[in-house]
Amino acid sequence: MSALRMPHPFARHPEVARAISDGFWVIAMGAIGCYAFFVALGAIKPNEVAGVSIAVGVLVVLWALRAWSNAHLAAHDRDPRLAHARERRGF
Repeated sequence: MSALRMPHPFARHPEVARAISDGFWVIAMGAIGCYAFFVALGAIKPNEVAGVSIAVGVLVVLWALRAWSNAHLAAHDRDPRLAHARERRGF
């Protein structure tokens, strides 16, 4: 008698983790954008909402670290033949 083969429940773990991470960063950028908008509008003063200002500052630093990390990881994944071809064409 053969056993019924079911896929492992965590087989899609990297895809789900990536989707959750991307969703977090979209929400974080929305919060940073809303904060910047209302500060620029003059509706809130950063010193009156110090806790929110600190939280947004932390999000900005985390986002900057993520952007820097992604830029450096992408630099290692580039194919040098493509860069050479682009330089040869003059672009």
